[in-house]
Amino acid sequence: MINSFKSFLIEEDKTIYFTFGRMNPPTIGHEKLMNELSKKSGKNPYRVYLTQSMDSKKNPLEYNFKVKTVRKFFPKHARQVILDKKVKSVFDAVTKLYNEGYKNINMVVGSDRVNEFQTLLNKYNGVKSRHGLYNFNKINVVSAGERDPDADDVSGMSASKMRKIASDGNFTQFSQGLPRNVSNSDAKRVYNEVRKGMGLKQQKEYFNKLNLDPVSETREKYVKGNLYSVGDSVAILGTDELGRVTKLGSNYVIIESGGKLYRKWLDAIELVEKDFTDRVRQDKDIKDKKGSQPAPYYKGLGKATKKKRLAHFRKHAKMDDDNPAAYKKAPGDAKAKTKPSKHTLKYRKMFGEDAVELVKKKIEREKMVDKMKHARMLDRAKVRKIKNRSKQDA
Repeated sequence: MINSFKSFLIEEDKTIYFTFGRMNPPTIGHEKLMNELSKKSGKNPYRVYLTQSMDSKKNPLEYNFKVKTVRKFFPKHARQVILDKKVKSVFDAVTKLYNEGYKNINMVVGSDRVNEFQTLLNKYNGVKSRHGLYNFNKINVVSAGERDPDADDVSGMSASKMRKIASDGNFTQFSQGLPRNVSNSDAKRVYNEVRKGMGLKQQKEYFNKLNLDPVSETREKYVKGNLYSVGDSVAILGTDELGRVTKLGSNYVIIESGGKLYRKWLDAIELVEKDFTDRVRQDKDIKDKKGSQPAPYYKGLGKATKKKRLAHFRKHAKMDDDNPAAYKKAPGDAKAKTKPSKHTLKYRKMFGEDAVELVKKKIEREKMVDKMKHARMLDRAKVRKIKNRSKQDA
């Protein structure tokens, strides 16, 4: 019952501000939105409604957990974050506000969604539908001055970008998108809940990931597996010799050319284009095998040896770089005649044939010394171990 005309005017002007969003997960962008909502509302009340949808792509967080998290992350606005399972859409929210006696509503959203909600809410104002009926005197949709933090693109620190970061397993970057007051334990809890909702394993160990500028575009491309593969035909720069990749190292490749294996840096070889490789004559006995099988690689070998040679390359390509077995000669190499490289010829020309043999012997001596040093180190370690054990038993 209205006791006076003054109370009637107050009833007519009853105004509320609100927002409705996914906040999946809540970010620093949502903090700015809620601060702007509070600021624009002034002395009027304001409310924050959250969506209840849950799926592995855009909505990994469960509704109850999300409301609890938003209240904890933004304590200044905790009382205005509404937990109401009956409010599942923006129409449910405005209908509820209308039933509570509000005559004017102001919805605060990201700048890129103002027109969308303004059109949508006005379209059904005064129209009875499955959500009920609302008939406000004024409906305003106000920009928060920022892009929508729930937008589907990944620009800025949006919820979409946070989900992508969580799926990539980068906790450090994920935590940087949360409000400053959030503790490390709470950040990990939300991070793992997001991963869990996306169907990913929860993470128990966390490492800082540094995003450094690439030192070499070639190296970056190689590490990503977009440069060379085992079986690729390559040209050795400077000599134009054709080789075949048999093993991928950390920043080098092992190639086979003329029956001999070479270790080459990434920038010392060049991939032979596929259309060129197709013109290289393939060995008739194994041309049906996967990859390119140039005939010169198998010249003068029997069919059985060719197959063993191919199997050798594939097997040893999977071995670790420090495994001596990775560099064993392939079937057919024992009798193969190889030409000395241009560097060997140049050295011999400058210092003579004997100089090459002297260098080889010096290298062998150094290897032997290294082995002896290693053996002595092992002996000393064993002695220390025995002494320590004797002290413990005493």
